[in-house]
Amino acid sequence: MTAEESWHAARLIPTSGINGAEEQERRATSALLAVMSAVREFGRALTQPLGAPAAAVQTFIEVPFELDGRKLIPDGLVRVTRGQRSWTALVEVKTGSNELQVEQLENYLDIAARFGFDAVITISNEISPMPGRHPAAVDRRKLKKVALHHWSWSEVLCEAVVQKEHRGVADPDQAWVLGELIRYLEHPRSGAMAFEDMGPSWVPVRDAVEARTLRSTDKTAPDVVLRFEALLRFAGLQLGRRLGTDVTPALSRKELAEPQVRLSRQVAQLVGDGRLSGGVRIPDTVGTLQVTADLRAGRVICGVDVDGPREGRPATRVNWLLRQLKNAPDSVRLEAFVAHGRGAGASELLGAVRANPALLIADPQKEIRGFRVEISAPMGTKRGTGRNSFIDSVLNAVSTFYEEIMQNLKPWSATPPKIRAEASFVPPADVPVALVSTAPSSQDGPELVQAREAPADVSPPVPQGA
Repeated sequence: MTAEESWHAARLIPTSGINGAEEQERRATSALLAVMSAVREFGRALTQPLGAPAAAVQTFIEVPFELDGRKLIPDGLVRVTRGQRSWTALVEVKTGSNELQVEQLENYLDIAARFGFDAVITISNEISPMPGRHPAAVDRRKLKKVALHHWSWSEVLCEAVVQKEHRGVADPDQAWVLGELIRYLEHPRSGAMAFEDMGPSWVPVRDAVEARTLRSTDKTAPDVVLRFEALLRFAGLQLGRRLGTDVTPALSRKELAEPQVRLSRQVAQLVGDGRLSGGVRIPDTVGTLQVTADLRAGRVICGVDVDGPREGRPATRVNWLLRQLKNAPDSVRLEAFVAHGRGAGASELLGAVRANPALLIADPQKEIRGFRVEISAPMGTKRGTGRNSFIDSVLNAVSTFYEEIMQNLKPWSATPPKIRAEASFVPPADVPVALVSTAPSSQDGPELVQAREAPADVSPPVPQGA
């Protein structure tokens, strides 16, 4: 090993010299806000969804304010000005395992309201269980004049990667700067961690589900459900970084408007069936990627429902699916659903169906309307990350299912109808045109067309006995 091989390249945003949480937060704040103002596309991608105008982003760190005789210093301030319109937000940052403090956020909301600012933005490793829901339970009365937004560090990193690698940055120097921020945030010492903990309620809930002693009144159950929702959001962010697109939670409008209804339903499912479930939507795919963690069976199940062809015999429809799964493992489970059918359909492993497609055809007289494609993997039990981790088992199952199966599935499309060539009708040469009483019609079937196109036999009849 030569001396040069041990040299470390100089970095625009170094991780060396970080001592303690305070220095970690200050450096992460300064790095992010500086790059937001330096890289136009990145700054706009983060601020415009929050209501900021499309303009250059100005950023500041540790801006002091007076509130009721107290000196308060938010971690940062973002301002976007276009013409007469100005949008301003205060920024509060946490790194590592540090959590947002409600009292601190409410103070910043009061400052923003007093100075006419538009929003307060929080950044931490906490991931909201669903869009529009903030991790901290602040007094909602303080949100009448000021909006409260949250970015997890995973979201910030995802946005940076998607902007640089997929959407693009016009200026090469700015692209390099954005790359340096990505490199910094991906470093373990930056404090911008991934989703790494299912929380203190995980172990007692897991054990209670196994013993069938969990009740809907247990206060630990909702916490585990919300952590699982956050884990699915994190899985979507990871997938979105690789795909260069927005992967979003699969939630209905009612669930977004009334999150407590969804939470109650998820808790009831966990208590009754020992299952946690949810899904993510990926643009231009055949359906929603559904994820189920069966705590009693110790399995993580990922699947997607695929609409079948709307024409053809049942065997034709099964073979249509098999062609798309030619590289999938034999352990994939398939299920066929028939039109107007109730309950579960015919189900078999892919390996068996490859050998005998009829295994998915319970009744040849019934129309197959769709299929379910699933994989099942062992579920980890530990609350953190690493070997035998629940978090890693879910993330690996989602990534594997999409890469090996879902990205290869395409929706069925009918063959476009073709214009039928107009059949030419040429009467025999010795028959006057005036005597021809038939002509080609759109109602003619293929038999008549072929008869017309066949050479006419105009020879005189042969007398009998000749």
